[in-house]
Amino acid sequence: MKIKTFEFNPLSVNTYVLSDETRECVVIDAACFYPDEKEMLLNYLIDNDLIVKRLINTHLHFDHLFGVNFLASHFGLPLDYHPADEFLLEDIPGQLRLFGFQGFSDDLTPPKGLYLHENDTVTFGRQQLRVWEVPGHSPGSIVFYSAEDGALFSGDALFRASIGRTDLARGDYEQLIDGIKKKLFVLPDETIVYPGHGPSTTIGFERRNNPFLQSDKSN
Repeated sequence: MKIKTFEFNPLSVNTYVLSDETRECVVIDAACFYPDEKEMLLNYLIDNDLIVKRLINTHLHFDHLFGVNFLASHFGLPLDYHPADEFLLEDIPGQLRLFGFQGFSDDLTPPKGLYLHENDTVTFGRQQLRVWEVPGHSPGSIVFYSAEDGALFSGDALFRASIGRTDLARGDYEQLIDGIKKKLFVLPDETIVYPGHGPSTTIGFERRNNPFLQSDKSN
């Protein structure tokens, strides 16, 4: 599986394009904001003759939605996400104001696709991504795991030496920590973690060094 990473918008969100030799692909968290970012992402897809099969999101905070409607319109696709985050779409203007995006007028509400739940499978080309629910940053936060490639797309659940903030609407610190311990830290040490912000890391590094999860050192 080929993994292309883009860092987009003022909040530095990682957008991932996953593809293989069939040229089928999925886009995780299309977050392009500026016109040149949208052009960059679209050109990558077109220049590589990629067939976009699905648009999928780890969660529905506004910064992970900036480019969704752009791609949805261009490719005629809806967005697939966990239904527990749908309430966030009802107050996108409030989210924008909270982070200083006054005057932003674009409608970020995406066309609704399939709901993604625990143990669902996202398929494209010869690839499979397993969906796991890891709420806490938001109630509908999910991650995507490729066992074959040892790759975890963790959204804003797990970062390098950090975790997602839990002080936003319906966040839950204990729930997030529990989900990371029970679902992510059981993966092999060499599993590469591709987070929603910041650099990639590995499960082994986070199990040994993440300051929010140091109690796991003895396990």
